[in-house]
Amino acid sequence: MRVSRGSRVATLAACVALLFTTGACGTEQPEEPENESQQVRLYGNDGNMLNTFPLELKDRAHLVDGMKGTTPMTPLPEDFKTRLRAVDPDLRDYLYAAEAYDAVMISAFATQLAGTTDPAAIAKQIVGVTNEGQRCEDAAGCLKLARAGQDIEYRGVSLTRAGFTEAGEPATASYATLHFDDQKLNDAKTEFVGAGDDSKASTKAPPKGRKPRGDSGAPLTLGGLLPRTGALALAYPPQAAAAALAVREINAAGGVLDEPVVWIDGDDGTNPAVAKATLASHVEKNVQVIIGAGASGVSKAILPDVVAAGLVMFSPANTDASLTTIEDNGLYFRTAPPDSLQGRALADVILRDGPRKVALVARKDSYGEGLQGYVRTELERAGLGGDNVKLLTYEPPADADAPPVDFSAGAREIKEFGADAVLLIGYSESAAVIVALDEAGVQIQQ
Repeated sequence: MRVSRGSRVATLAACVALLFTTGACGTEQPEEPENESQQVRLYGNDGNMLNTFPLELKDRAHLVDGMKGTTPMTPLPEDFKTRLRAVDPDLRDYLYAAEAYDAVMISAFATQLAGTTDPAAIAKQIVGVTNEGQRCEDAAGCLKLARAGQDIEYRGVSLTRAGFTEAGEPATASYATLHFDDQKLNDAKTEFVGAGDDSKASTKAPPKGRKPRGDSGAPLTLGGLLPRTGALALAYPPQAAAAALAVREINAAGGVLDEPVVWIDGDDGTNPAVAKATLASHVEKNVQVIIGAGASGVSKAILPDVVAAGLVMFSPANTDASLTTIEDNGLYFRTAPPDSLQGRALADVILRDGPRKVALVARKDSYGEGLQGYVRTELERAGLGGDNVKLLTYEPPADADAPPVDFSAGAREIKEFGADAVLLIGYSESAAVIVALDEAGVQIQQ
């Protein structure tokens, strides 16, 4: 796989170099006046490559046709999708559903092995639950082993190849390349590619499993901190359905520490202020594990409060690579892979189309600018850099009631730059960027 990718990137780099001098790769074509008939292909990321995203564009929803991008995703078993739809019959997307399901499962198994709901004890078991124990793949099987004090190696829906690193995140990942056709994702065109390094998985032995005692602190109470509202709300339904499904299956298998797991719903609002209020409510209700937040920036903003409260924070959707080394007192974990891996996959998707000039547009926060930087690095590594890559950012809306993003000036810059590829790194507000491009007269390739 690495040889073929390297060969492909080298070929694409040569093609890009040839494009600079001839305007084509392998064929002779007359040069066209810059900015007059230039068409732009759109690319997206995990925050906007969703079936619900075209709705944000209203009467311009057709502009997403032809757009493609990447998202952390493994091929999902049909049985898993069926079980999710039993929880939410209206479910249209599965973004981070597998990761949310596995975050809840791992939290439950770690608690059972810890023999207590004490967050510090749970945290010490989480990485070990995913590495070098007795292999198990479902709630019933894993809980049976954990109740016997047996160390386990959980392989679930998102965690299929290797377990967690010492930093508490996946050592490997799978990315899906998604395509919009007819204002919806065309599943027939979805491709999957692996990333990461199996050898990065932790080999450190966790503490021995402990039998629950009278002071176990049961029940295990999980507090949701998912984006029910705000710019990332379009990604809430699959995560909420997956968390509910996991709790349902854990309790059907006998629960944790001899009691049913309790789920307390909560909104992160895609906003630190909303998330902090929800966290305070969870602390009052004696929650031990926080499942969330959805956005990396929100998690970074509230993590000090989580650590001060001594709780475990387990996100199914944070991808900001800087979270790998953030000061967390050993209490922060994630099932989503860092953007250092997604940057390679996304750059590869863009390079396949042989662009001459690429504009990378990102929300101005740690997630957006972080992924933007990784994509830029990968493009430059493939030979496309310097004056041929343009970076732009915008201030994301503070809340759902804020005015839409005004990207009119940025759209004019992109038109003058002569980009033939535009990457949109953002959430639902990416729709405003597309509208601005259209209104600036940028011809979006369908």
